[in-house]
Amino acid sequence: MIAKLFLALVALLVIVLVVASTKPDSFRVERSVSIKAPADKIFPYINDLHQWDAWTPYNRDPAMKKTFGGSAAGKGATYGWEGNKEVGKGDMLITESSAPNLVRMDLHFQQPFEANNQVDFKLVTEGDSTKVTWGMDGKNNMISKVMGLFINMDNMIGKDFQAGLDKLKTVAEK
Repeated sequence: MIAKLFLALVALLVIVLVVASTKPDSFRVERSVSIKAPADKIFPYINDLHQWDAWTPYNRDPAMKKTFGGSAAGKGATYGWEGNKEVGKGDMLITESSAPNLVRMDLHFQQPFEANNQVDFKLVTEGDSTKVTWGMDGKNNMISKVMGLFINMDNMIGKDFQAGLDKLKTVAEK
């Protein structure tokens, strides 16, 4: 009886791994919002990491330790955080800044899991508004492929991106 149960568990594990291995090797999460403000008014909220407190959806730990370094804003600016299990530990580096249309970053998570992703913010003028798009690209290793069978990462991260963009809209339209 125990041998059959063991074989069934092994078979289930093999099936999960085979199905997971068919998942893509990379991912992209992206959300956009239209803000009734010019790009040059919105851009500093993204390009200056000190201003993220006004709109980021990731300030979920009031005791979170934050560190800033490098440039004051733009290329070379860094931001690190360490907090409770909900926010974890990590850092960001602005790698490209082209006012008022583009900010690119390297995003490194150390906890609750190790991950390195690329983040971009694109600002495109559309009449009297600006379309702001927040995107993130990353690699799917086998662990994240298996997790993806049970958790929809696009929905999970995308809802945070949308909440942040909606708050950015409120702040920038004031």
